[in-house]
Amino acid sequence: MEKIIFFGLVIPIMAYVLYLGGMAIMNGFKSKEANRAEKEEAENESGDTSETSAEQSSNLSDELTKLNDLKEKGIISQEEFEKAKNKLLNN
Repeated sequence: MEKIIFFGLVIPIMAYVLYLGGMAIMNGFKSKEANRAEKEEAENESGDTSETSAEQSSNLSDELTKLNDLKEKGIISQEEFEKAKNKLLNN
């Protein structure tokens, strides 16, 4: 009689514990997949910003080249060149 009561309680409890463990594992997999998708989206967005930063650096180098040409031709002084260069680099 004691064995019947023991197994009558233990088996459902064990089944419930296994169910909870399985649900926890599945929720972990779902969360991991959601985090992976968010990370991929963030990488795609950051990839777009790297392209714009490459364009900005290209524009910056073009502007610095133009300023250097103006300085070499004597159109602007060394002091004006330094001010304009600092303004470009700080923005």
